[in-house]
Amino acid sequence: MAIQPPKHFLWSVDGKVATVTLNRPDRKNPLTFESYAELRDTFRALVYEPDVKTVVVTGAGENFSSGGDVFEIIGPLTKMKMPELLAFTRMTGDLVKAMRACPQPIVAAIDGVCVGAGAIMAMASDLRFGTARASVAFLFTRVGLAGCDMGACAMLPRIIGQGRAAELLYTGRSMGGEEAERWGFFNRLCAPDAVVADAQAMAARLADGPTFAHGITKTQLHMEWNMGIEQAIEAEAQAQAICMATRDFERAFEAFAAKRKPVFEGN
Repeated sequence: MAIQPPKHFLWSVDGKVATVTLNRPDRKNPLTFESYAELRDTFRALVYEPDVKTVVVTGAGENFSSGGDVFEIIGPLTKMKMPELLAFTRMTGDLVKAMRACPQPIVAAIDGVCVGAGAIMAMASDLRFGTARASVAFLFTRVGLAGCDMGACAMLPRIIGQGRAAELLYTGRSMGGEEAERWGFFNRLCAPDAVVADAQAMAARLADGPTFAHGITKTQLHMEWNMGIEQAIEAEAQAQAICMATRDFERAFEAFAAKRKPVFEGN
């Protein structure tokens, strides 16, 4: 199935790499009710999009995302009743679930402001390339909310450690790009004019690899959060046996025996 052109962000495909660009640069790319839902639906649809092997997520202009739009989301939320509020928070959480459930590795390219729900989208990605001038903040407590939004209390400690995550989630303070790289939130620091291209280059590299196996790796990384070590070892035994039955595994052996680089086809 082909993904329908979105209305609330930019979507492009170059070869096997899709790029999602949050595109309201005049407002630092905030999210709206509509863009949340459309992003969720797009990542859900990627499960059925075999031609797209990897995804890059970024923001237009010099910022990633300023999070939920103050006037289009925050204001209306203050007037909603509890059932409507719960429907909204479940919908935003569904975006993270969709990002984690799609088999394609997601590489975030982060420059400038990356706060609130924008920081959550970065967190939900598999890899994060940032810039020294980037500013990341989980600023929910600064607007009177808990720091446990959209899975942050579960996922952020696994990325940067419990103590560091607790500091960011309690205080809502900004984490600069160099600190984010030092703490392990960013995989790599890039020049501002190169961060998107670097992320796309990594995505292309992954897209040329054993993409079926990458999907298995992503699934196991996600599933094993809730497993003991014995369950994890058994789950990985089963996952690896599945990968050993693919032609890509045979291709790798044949290429090694012939002393050439393998060409993977994702099957």
